Amino acid sequence: MTDPATLPATALAGLHAAGALSPVEALEAVLARIARVNPAINAIVALDEAGARAAAAASAARWRDGVPLSALDGVPITVKDNIAVAGLPCAWGSPLLRDFVPERDELPVARCRAAGMVILGKTNVPEFTLQGYTANAVHGVTRNPWNKALTPGGSSGGAVAAVAAGLGPLALGTDGGGSIRRPCSHTGLVGLKPSIGRVPRCDGLPAILHDCEGVGPIARTTADLVALLGVIAPPDARDPASRTMAPFAVPPAAPRLRILFVPRFGAHPVDPEIAERVEAAAHRLAVLGHAVEEGAAPFDIDALNPIFGAIGAAGLAWLLDDRFPGAAPEAPMLREMAEAGRTLPAARLFAALAGVAAFRRRMAAFFGSGWDAILTPAAAALPWHAAEVAPATIDGQAVGPRGHAVFTNFANLAGLPGIALPCEAGTTGLPIGFQLVGPAGSDGLLCAVAAEWERAEPWAGRWPAPA
Repeated sequence: MTDPATLPATALAGLHAAGALSPVEALEAVLARIARVNPAINAIVALDEAGARAAAAASAARWRDGVPLSALDGVPITVKDNIAVAGLPCAWGSPLLRDFVPERDELPVARCRAAGMVILGKTNVPEFTLQGYTANAVHGVTRNPWNKALTPGGSSGGAVAAVAAGLGPLALGTDGGGSIRRPCSHTGLVGLKPSIGRVPRCDGLPAILHDCEGVGPIARTTADLVALLGVIAPPDARDPASRTMAPFAVPPAAPRLRILFVPRFGAHPVDPEIAERVEAAAHRLAVLGHAVEEGAAPFDIDALNPIFGAIGAAGLAWLLDDRFPGAAPEAPMLREMAEAGRTLPAARLFAALAGVAAFRRRMAAFFGSGWDAILTPAAAALPWHAAEVAPATIDGQAVGPRGHAVFTNFANLAGLPGIALPCEAGTTGLPIGFQLVGPAGSDGLLCAVAAEWERAEPWAGRWPAPA
């Protein structure tokens, strides 16, 4: 019999509904796999076996009585360690919060719990989720299930490592500059950075990236991603941005789109294998009937990076001075970032926020001019050594600590939805992914295109070698 731990969430739900597999049996299979696999990859850093077993037993009773709370009742899920789960540690990757245990669920978690989902525990992050790999002084290094010497990326590295290894079919992650999309590309998964307001938030940690960061779903299949997004997406009055968002819906068939394919941003380097595989994906989308045109980005990424940097530095400095006076981050790069934030003139922060507003208007005009989506690689580099913050070079060219992340933060600054999708793997078998970014509110449209892509180029059957 197929190991239940390797089944998609929607398949598990179907078995629960048919009475062919109980949530208790499914959970025990996942817990057995966690015990076997997690020590080698360090994806889950706080496991709640007792709470998960109680939730699974309650779900099994509801299915027996024919009163499930949702279609995903009884399905296991992990939660990134910068999203509050009542009663579980929430270190945010920092020794400064080593002992912090929230009393309330953040809203997306509360909605998963209200849907009957089984919360397994918390997944690892870099300190304050501000770096593109996953390691910290509290929980150590997280490794990529496809090659344990390498990183799964970050900051949702623990989340993607868990799903890729079968430690729960679903994960809640966050994306403030590509933190869902890049790790998904490194591990062969589908992940969505939602539009601002698509997934309302409250009762969580302080926002240190303005409104650039959102909670989003990570899954092995598009159907699973859509099912989870349906649980967490309804608007909530406590998040004003969500009140203007149209209800989440996925068209039954993806319309033909006009897609701008941007293979690179200016002179920023891209790994040749990534460039080749993503170009092939662009051609395949054209074969599927979409109008794919290659061209330059409709913005200058080098003009956007200082805006993003100013917001992050100011946010980190504010957090430390407000919550931890006199304390410093553990990571040297974050110490420098915090000091830069403390010396940042208020006028520069307001200039950065004005730049964000202007960029959002510019991207709205771009999508209003006849374009439906932008296609780029999800990451500029293949996974690198697990304990290193970032690759020093890409395609033989020296790069800074965000060189691998060049493609993603424009969507965060613009408040746009972006979905990461697997394409053909590299020659060593490492996953490679691309992203589609659409206009604000087009989350459902991107999911429809993702479902079409998955039917044409299925990826869910690809698994890393057994632990």
